[in-house]
Amino acid sequence: MNRRLLGLLAALSLSSACKDEPVGKMEPIPRPRDTTVTPANQAAAPKPTPAPEPPPDPSKVVLRWKLDAPTAFRLTTTASESAPSAKGKRDKADSATEKETSSIFVLRKTESGDYAFRIVPEGPGGEADQGTMSERGFVLDGLAGPLRNTAVLVLELPRDAVGQNATWQLGTDLVDLSSIPGFVEKKAERRNQVKLTALTPAENGEQVATLEYELSEDISGQLRPMRQPPQKTKPAAAASGKGGGHDHGKEGAHEEEASAPSAPTASSEVRVKGRGEFLVKAGRWRSWEATITTSTEGTTVPGLANGERVLRLTPLDSVPQELLQPQAQK
Repeated sequence: MNRRLLGLLAALSLSSACKDEPVGKMEPIPRPRDTTVTPANQAAAPKPTPAPEPPPDPSKVVLRWKLDAPTAFRLTTTASESAPSAKGKRDKADSATEKETSSIFVLRKTESGDYAFRIVPEGPGGEADQGTMSERGFVLDGLAGPLRNTAVLVLELPRDAVGQNATWQLGTDLVDLSSIPGFVEKKAERRNQVKLTALTPAENGEQVATLEYELSEDISGQLRPMRQPPQKTKPAAAASGKGGGHDHGKEGAHEEEASAPSAPTASSEVRVKGRGEFLVKAGRWRSWEATITTSTEGTTVPGLANGERVLRLTPLDSVPQELLQPQAQK
C-alpha cells in the first residue's frame, strides 16, 4: 500500500513538472492602445506654425524708384577743364576752359515689367544711350566707362532698408587705367560711401531722405615700355680675332641696362562729393548735386579730363513725347 502511494505521488510530480514554461522564454510586449498611429490620428496632428515676420522698423525706409508713369529729369554738367603742363602738373600758365552740357534722363517701366532708362544729350551731335536697371536703380546693362559712372551716381539707391546714419557703397569704377599701354599699378587708395544723414517729414505724408556722397579713387603706377626683341651682336673678342676669355658683349649689355632710365610714373585721382534729397513716397529725386574733381599726371586717360565738373539734377514736370516715342519702338 505504501509503495502504491509513493508511486502515485511520483507520477503526479513528474506530470506537473512537464507543464512548466521553459526558463528564459520572452513574452511580446503589447503596444498601448493610445500610441497606435492611424491615418486619422496622423491627419489630426497639428502642424507647427511658422514664426511671424518681425514688424518693419519705423525708423528705416526703403528707397525705390516709383515708375508707374514715365519720369524724366535734366542733368546739367558744368565743366572747368585744365590742360596739364609739360610736367603733368597744373600751374598759372595752364589754359582753362569752361563749358556746360545737359542731358535728359528718361526712366520708365517696360511692358515686361523691367525698368529702363534712356539718356538723350541736348544739343547737336549727341547720340542717345539706353540701358536697363533694377528697381533700386542698379545699372544692369547698356553703359560703360565714365557715362556709366554718372548713371550710377544719379540712379543707384541702397539695397536694404536704411535709417539715419546708415552707410552703403555704389557700384562705381571711377579710375580705369587698364587701357593705358604698359601701365603697371603700384598703389591704389579707394573710398566709397553714401550716408543717409536725415529723414525729414514733408507734406501729404511724404518723407525726404537726405543722402551725402563721399567717393574717391587714387591710382598710381609706372609706364613700362613695350619689350623689343633682343638684337644679336658679335662679341668684341670674336670681332677682333683675339681671345682672352673676357665677354665684352655681356659687359656692354650691363652698361646699357645700368644707363637705361627708370620707367616714368603716372597717376589719376577722381573725387566725388555730393548731396541729394530723395522723396521716399514719390520715389524720385527732389534735388541732387555733386562735384567731381579729376587730376591725372604722366598720361592721358580717355574720358577723364583734368578739372572740375558740377552735376545738377532738375526734375521735369512731364516727359517730352518725342523722347518716349523712339524708346517705345525698340
